[in-house]
Formats: sequence, structure tokens, C-alpha cells
Amino acid sequence: MTLAVDIHHRLGDFAIEAQFESAGRLTALFGPSGSGKSTLINLIAGLIRPDNGRIVADERVLIDTAARIFVPMHKRRIGMVFQDARLFPHMSVTGNLRYGRWFTPSSERYAKMDAVVDLLGIGHLLDRRPAKLSGGERQRVAIGRALLASPKLLLMDEPLASLDEARKAEILPYIERLRDETKIPIVYVSHSVAEVARLASDVVVLAQGKVAASGPTVAIMQRLDLLPAEERSEGGAVLDTTVLRHDEAFGMTVLASRAGEIRVPRLAHPVGASVRLRVRARDVMIATEQPSGLSALNILAGTISAVRPGIGPTVEIAVDCNGATVLARITEQSKHTLRLALGRKVFAVVKTVSFDSETTWAGLPVDADG
Repeated sequence: MTLAVDIHHRLGDFAIEAQFESAGRLTALFGPSGSGKSTLINLIAGLIRPDNGRIVADERVLIDTAARIFVPMHKRRIGMVFQDARLFPHMSVTGNLRYGRWFTPSSERYAKMDAVVDLLGIGHLLDRRPAKLSGGERQRVAIGRALLASPKLLLMDEPLASLDEARKAEILPYIERLRDETKIPIVYVSHSVAEVARLASDVVVLAQGKVAASGPTVAIMQRLDLLPAEERSEGGAVLDTTVLRHDEAFGMTVLASRAGEIRVPRLAHPVGASVRLRVRARDVMIATEQPSGLSALNILAGTISAVRPGIGPTVEIAVDCNGATVLARITEQSKHTLRLALGRKVFAVVKTVSFDSETTWAGLPVDADG
């Protein structure tokens, strides 16, 4: 399904002008607080009527101000999940889930209760009231309620923002399953680099109400200048890899990527499984000669394809490793000392221990790219 947005709207002193098109399985609206992410998702949902513009989802016109078309929210077949679960406190989990079905004609319902319960792992919660659920459990129920409305599009407005790190870790695998198994297109609002790099097939970057960039996640995450200042230290390359083999003797997994083989701490994924890897720029060193006598195990040969100024005394070096880009953040002094410049052959060096659960995840299906 393709989502096409071209809207202009003013809310008090804030104006949003957004134009983008995405056919990705999970499109992330990414940017700092106040950039217009939630306003844009409310426009897509029909909670706000824009001053001017057009929104089309799966060739169905939801808004066209020139043609005076405005499909009300309850007729859009859109599911919504908010920061807070917004469950009915007087209903059990089963009651909350069933509520999602009421607004969809029986002839148009495709979501089955048992399948949704199994997908989200909430079978043991069905008789409980929301007050007896953890934050992560409440969000899973809220997602289930949205799915049982049999939506054609799912909007998720920072669904993990109110959760602590443990609860986020609990719910992220379920969002991955939702992305991979339901085939429902998702628009996902976040200001977290880690969430976007892990979940998104495509990214729309918002800044001050305007689209600063849009495209596949792998390409957008290389643009460290697009990241909010507080998230820039988490930026770097995103590589889609495959499990090549496991090294049981040393507790490692070897991943095959376009950039070359990469060793990471032992993963539970089987050989052949897809793995998405985030290589943080701060974790990458640059060598001008093939390193030897080095404890770092990942040495990727490549050519410098870009040199960009960083923050303070740093520079960002992009290294083309057989068509895959790896980013390094180093000091201006190191650049000067090593005489780094466009076209120079170098080696990107990454320690195995720099990879962890925050940078290594199940990969997207092969048909998930926009």
C-alpha cells in the first residue's frame, strides 16, 4: 500500500507543510519534540482537518480539500495506538479487545481474536482488568484492540514513550511481529534512533513542521545531520545482514553483509536468518593500513566516499565498503594526521563487543522495503 501525503496546516503559531510518499511496511515519522510528528499523524487519522492538501492511502482519497473530500475518522478503517493505552478500566482485556470490532462491519472483518491474542502473547491476560496489567501489557492490549478493528492502516503515536527500558524491550519484539506477519502498513511516530533503525523500512524526517528528508531507513540513518542533537551519538550505519555461522568456541555469531563478514556476540537466530545491525559511528575506527596485532575483530576494507563536519572537534567519515556505507566519527586531528580525503583506501575497524541488544535485531522480511 502506498501512502501519499501533501498537506498544509496551521495550528496557532505552528505550521506544518509535509509532502512525501511511502510504500514501506513500517514508515517512521522521525524528529525531535515539536517537529510536527503527532500533528501529521492526527491529520492522517482524520482527527484534524487540514487547511489545504491531499492524503491518499491505497488509492483511496481520505482528504482532498480542493475536491472538498474529507472522509470522517470512523470511516477511514485506520487503527490507532497512542502513548498511553487508553483502555476502558471497567472492562476486562477480552472486553477491550472486542470493543475494537464494533466499528467494522462483519463482512469487512479479517482479524481473528485467537490470531491476534497469539500474535501479541496476551492469552494469559484475557480475564484481567487494565489496573492489573504492566505498562507493556497494556500497550499490547491496545495494539490488539486496534488490530481487531481490521484496519487498512495502523498509526502508532510514540507507543513506547511512556514505558521504561525493560517494558520497551518487552514490547519491541511484538511490534516486529506485527510488522512482519500481519502485512498491515504501519505509520510509527518516534524520536528514538534505536527504535527507528530497528523497526522502520522507510523514514520521514520532520523538522519545524517540514519534511527534511524521506527514504529507506538504511539511507536516512546515514545522515547524522538529520538526527536530533540528543540522539546524534546513537547515529551510524544500518546494515541488513544474514547469519552465516555460529562460533560456539568463542560465543560469537558471524554475519554476512555486503560490507564483509561481521562478528557479533552470539545470537539466538538460526543460520540463514536475517539480522539488522546498527553500527554506531562512535564505535568505528579508521586505519590507513591493514591492521595487525589488534583485538578488534571486524576489519572492513573500503574507500572514503564522504567527509562531513561533525559537532565540535569531530568529523564524520563515510566509508564505501563494497557498496555498503559504514560511518565513523573521529577527531579533526585524526583526519589531519592520517591525511584522510575522498577516494582514499582505508579500513573501518569495529570491536565485536560494541554490538549488543540495542544494535542487533531480527531483520526485516525481504519484501518489507519501500
